[in-house]
Amino acid sequence: MATPAGLVTTRCWPAGPTPVRCCTCGCAPAQANTARGAERFVNELAGRVRRAGANGPLTLRGDSGFWSGKVIAACRRHGIRFSITVRQTKLVTAAIATISEDAWTDIDDPDGGAAQVAETTLAGKAGGRLVVRRTRLVGAQATLWPDWRHHAFVTDRAGTAVELDTDHRRHAVVELAIRDLKQGAGLCHCPSGVFLANAAWALVATLAHNLLRWVAALGLGVHGLVVAKTIRQRFITLPGRLTHTARRRRLHLPSGWPWAEGFLDALTRLRALPLRT
Repeated sequence: MATPAGLVTTRCWPAGPTPVRCCTCGCAPAQANTARGAERFVNELAGRVRRAGANGPLTLRGDSGFWSGKVIAACRRHGIRFSITVRQTKLVTAAIATISEDAWTDIDDPDGGAAQVAETTLAGKAGGRLVVRRTRLVGAQATLWPDWRHHAFVTDRAGTAVELDTDHRRHAVVELAIRDLKQGAGLCHCPSGVFLANAAWALVATLAHNLLRWVAALGLGVHGLVVAKTIRQRFITLPGRLTHTARRRRLHLPSGWPWAEGFLDALTRLRALPLRT
């Protein structure tokens, strides 16, 4: 059975789901640096995913908060391929400047501008193969921002620069999971000033988020990206009335409800699932 995209695991719970594409959340104090504990985070996640049964190749796609020599060393130690966004430091800017103009390859820009991809090498413990995508506006809006904007990441993965750039940008699935955790599962309402209380809240929000994902995959038959807030508003948070008649319970839902058929189909599919004991 395929695992739905956008599942979330958490460091508060040692027995999370086996992720295909996942966001992993952990609690950190508000004053903590973005990269604090990133190396330990990779070590823990690698062990957890293997214990959960994943025996294939692993890939870490991370934002610039994961960019450090220690994280890259941890990835190599665990046999994890990596694709990590870098910050625009002087060293990175200098590496990008060494790319010749004829080395850039045109790609499609979803925003309607101009976009190109090239690659070079970044020195240092946090370096390696550096893939760079540059974009700029075209047409009348070009006067607002005429220069190229550069977005780069280091990687040890095989493939062309265009292929790797396309795959690296798919980590937007993680951004969707984070947004869903906040808007769809209540993570934006951490209720306490106590760290451990908020850690427990993160665990509950994670469970609620993953239940929504499994309902979408197993009940609604949705295997692509889906917004948890949509599922909640259409199929969960709706007015209803539960009555008891002849020792049977009946759920009365609004008449003319546009998603009634989908709700009943999902209920039938979920009830047909074999129970594991």
